[in-house]
Amino acid sequence: MIRFSIIVCLVTMFNASLFAQHGTIHGIVLDRSSHKPLEYASVSNFRVVDSALSDGMVTGLSFAVNAQQTFTNPLLPSGADPWCIYKNGYYYYTNTTGRNITIWKTKDIAQLITAEKKVVFTPPVNTAYSKAVWAPEIHFLKKKWYSLKRKWYVYFAADSGNNKDHRMWVLQNSSRDPLKGSWKMKGKLHTPDDKWSIDGTVYNLKNKLYFLWSGWQGNVNGQQDIYIAGMKNPWTIKGERVRLSSPELEWETHGDLKNKNDVAHVDVNEGPQILRNKDQLYLIYSASGCWTDNYALGMLSTSFNSNILDSTSWKKSLLPVFKQSPENSVYGTGHNSFFKSPDGKEDWILYHANSQPGQGCGKFRSPRAQKFTWNSDGSPNFGVPVKENVPLAIPATGRNND
Repeated sequence: MIRFSIIVCLVTMFNASLFAQHGTIHGIVLDRSSHKPLEYASVSNFRVVDSALSDGMVTGLSFAVNAQQTFTNPLLPSGADPWCIYKNGYYYYTNTTGRNITIWKTKDIAQLITAEKKVVFTPPVNTAYSKAVWAPEIHFLKKKWYSLKRKWYVYFAADSGNNKDHRMWVLQNSSRDPLKGSWKMKGKLHTPDDKWSIDGTVYNLKNKLYFLWSGWQGNVNGQQDIYIAGMKNPWTIKGERVRLSSPELEWETHGDLKNKNDVAHVDVNEGPQILRNKDQLYLIYSASGCWTDNYALGMLSTSFNSNILDSTSWKKSLLPVFKQSPENSVYGTGHNSFFKSPDGKEDWILYHANSQPGQGCGKFRSPRAQKFTWNSDGSPNFGVPVKENVPLAIPATGRNND
């Protein structure tokens, strides 16, 4: 329950006792704790807590606004490659803008559209990372497993204006709140062999950091594979890269391009994310070109106690685990991340999709979220992409929201 005060009501007032059942209030909304004005508002989903009368008019009113219980997809009108982390009671969200790193901060991911947001980094011009800023992720990490202090890190892909130059880059912020403090460029994250690389993510397993990304085996476009390597610290890779997955199944190889200035076809595995359930690890990735309606999620699986740097320890599922739903008008589902509900009991998938077929890999992609469950064998069951504007219960908070 969110409690405010309101003063100087600006419409003809009912008897104060009727406000609990009738009417819409218009006026200046004040924060209950600071009494600072927040905004001019019209509120209809409320109940009266206290009121003040003067000459038959309501001049002061305290009321409680009923917290939102449902939401609908999409979360934003546009936003590809969505990512979020829940920390200290807030969701910190980001997505591809193409030109900068923007972070949203909200207690309720369903209210992302009204969340506080800030551009925390804009690359300078004429650098190796000035253009095509893709798929940022924000993480809260220790420098070493035994370190006491954690810092914020943003990983993103960018290039000089030429796609073949795409590489991974790292930002760092020591502030407790990533919307405050200073974001500093730690530099290029040098992947082994220094090949084309995008969609980087980090995973902590048994106090060891690993970096996963999508990259080229050589120097020519045509195929994107999923790679992994160990990390010395949050901005440095150590050891060799290991290829975990290549697009080889039919549903992974939709990738015809209609650009005379590019290659004719690209087979794609990208956007790796690791999901743990008890003693199993699941690597969820996006397959086929994001410019196709067939963009979908695939899955590799292994044991929690396995050597995740050993490609033979991973087993690929033969079918996609999440794909387009023409019957629900959801297309090109992919590039996901995962988050827990505030009470820690629900598992949610965050992904982007298009609303119509043929909309491609651009501004029409929008972020969506839905709860998922687990199959009897422990693997995730993501279900079917939910139709737009269908009410979904908000992530559970563990408290009374009335």
